[in-house]
Amino acid sequence: MCGISAVLSLRGCPAPSSDDQLKVLDDQLSASLDLIQHRGPDARGTWNSGDGNVYLGHVRLSIVDLSPQANQPFHDRVDEVYAVVNGELYDDEYYRELLGSEYDFHSRSDCEIVLALYRHYGLSFVSYLRGEFALILWDARRKVFIGARDRYGVKSLYYTVVNNRLLVATEMKCFLPFGWKPEWDVQGLRECGWIFGAGTLFKGVQSLVPGHYIMSRDFKPIQDAVYWDIEYPDKRMPEPRSEDEMIEGVRARLMEAVKIRLRADVPLGIYLSGGIDSSAVAGMVAHLVKEEGTRLGNDDSHILSRIKCFTVQFDKDSGADESDIAQRTAEWLGIDFHPVPVTEDVIVSKFEDTVWHSETPMPDTNGIGRLAMAEVAKSHGIKVILTGEGSDESFAGYKDLTQEFLLETDHSWPSSLSGAELTELKQKLKASYSMPGLPEIGKGLPESTSRMLNNTTMLSRLLIIGRLPFAKWTDIYTTTRPETAHVESIDGRVRDAIMNRWHPLHSAEYVWTKGFFCNLLLRYLGDNIDMVHHVETRPPFLDHHLSEYANSLPPSLKIKYSPSDGSFTEKYALREAVCPFVTDEIYKRMKKPYLGPTTFQVNGALHRLFRRLTSRENVDALGFVDCEKVQDLVRKAFEENDPWAFRAAFSVCQFVVLSQKFGVARATV
Repeated sequence: MCGISAVLSLRGCPAPSSDDQLKVLDDQLSASLDLIQHRGPDARGTWNSGDGNVYLGHVRLSIVDLSPQANQPFHDRVDEVYAVVNGELYDDEYYRELLGSEYDFHSRSDCEIVLALYRHYGLSFVSYLRGEFALILWDARRKVFIGARDRYGVKSLYYTVVNNRLLVATEMKCFLPFGWKPEWDVQGLRECGWIFGAGTLFKGVQSLVPGHYIMSRDFKPIQDAVYWDIEYPDKRMPEPRSEDEMIEGVRARLMEAVKIRLRADVPLGIYLSGGIDSSAVAGMVAHLVKEEGTRLGNDDSHILSRIKCFTVQFDKDSGADESDIAQRTAEWLGIDFHPVPVTEDVIVSKFEDTVWHSETPMPDTNGIGRLAMAEVAKSHGIKVILTGEGSDESFAGYKDLTQEFLLETDHSWPSSLSGAELTELKQKLKASYSMPGLPEIGKGLPESTSRMLNNTTMLSRLLIIGRLPFAKWTDIYTTTRPETAHVESIDGRVRDAIMNRWHPLHSAEYVWTKGFFCNLLLRYLGDNIDMVHHVETRPPFLDHHLSEYANSLPPSLKIKYSPSDGSFTEKYALREAVCPFVTDEIYKRMKKPYLGPTTFQVNGALHRLFRRLTSRENVDALGFVDCEKVQDLVRKAFEENDPWAFRAAFSVCQFVVLSQKFGVARATV
């Protein structure tokens, strides 16, 4: 719902010696907020400590409590604690009642509870926050600086050190006015640290890990700590709950997660696709509005036809369009349907903006579709959107997870597959999961790394995303396999759980969710893109009350095997839980990933864009990419309709855009 930028002078940083130097910092903070003004068009606020040591900046998109009293930065009545918050926090009314006698609330803003909780619980306040958030808090009396991020990384938060000043912001571009000179982290690119770890594309810039906080005491270097992590049950322990009980548990928690996200003082809508996740959200919203009289944002009419939903509409012959299915769902629910055409011309026109705002190379056109949807939602006056992200991560919705499911018997469930059945099914699946034109998954992986990953291959499959045509000189950074680098970076307790305690399905879910999902998907298909057009998105499936319950389910209730026809039903528990709220078509439809088209005409608008962006001059300016290989990829992408060549060329084009817009220095040995 907002954007934040903050500065903390670390020990050794020269104190400003004049008012002019203090003004320079003020101006830099203001310029950093200018770069994310689109995130907060309704208000802007700054605060500084007066001595040049601490600066907090905030731009606001007003969602709950539209009054000036809810503008940020927040401060307590004794001017000791200050905070800037980006996001939406739920259960705030409960904490207002609980803490009202000891904290004097200044507004009705949900985000103000951060100060009350900090005063009441101290550093543990972060554990009591429910929602999607990134925040900075400064305790002036104790000289404690805290930055925190929500459990799944819905909201972004980055940090770096420039001239011995800690810079923390919603987007990396905010660092530019402070003198940051971006350089490519070539080792991180080769080891895919920007995909799976806390690293980014740039040297010295870190992404605060979801479920973590950073803290500096008395202007000392920051410490990073965990306040929450994903957990799964011990695979050796039998599940005592019945199937019906668990399905009802999912249904009740999802309904609550949807309901609390309908609160807003502005209009609210839905992003709807042809999948079960967004369809379930839409169905539950319709049920809550019609049957339970729940208010939809600022609309208390309870008229279903006033619920607006928005759907990307790719070309009908692209193989990527789901708008017809989404329209049938909308008609069945009686809600207002708005298709958003995303043609080749739209993709070309929004390509560079999508890269600049997401700050994330992601080789698919679907992010451009997301940007187009946000623009149309804004044109209809919608400021809050409910989405379906996060379901696949907790309920095993991805096709690749079936292979991980078959690695071991599910001892927690009495009717699970036997060892012999697993072996037979794995052989049958092997051919259907091959990827023509790509190296064998996991080929050459050290056996020690395979053991640390408990033989799961999800990590190796995801590395396809980081498969760029690297220049030969970058091979100096290939002594460590990306899979090895990532698994060695994981907390030792988690690594032990992957090897010994979790079922391989859950281990693969963890690797996906803690890396690719938060670092790429939620940036390219989430908040960074939606906020370009002042739209706040809320994903009910990422409510940790729901996800913790979903993570506790037996693998055999996430993926269910049918011996009669040899089929697998992904997201079985969720499918049964939401059956009353979706059409029969959606209930029976198997998972289709939300991917954009990859086939376009030779010499068409997108081909011309690719050729311009991948000119020898532009590619050479990157320094870490082989120009000849890039030219061949572009040729294969359009002349041979090679989808993998298209995706690799797409990524290179994105890197070129980032290079130009960020002014990144050419990478060298």
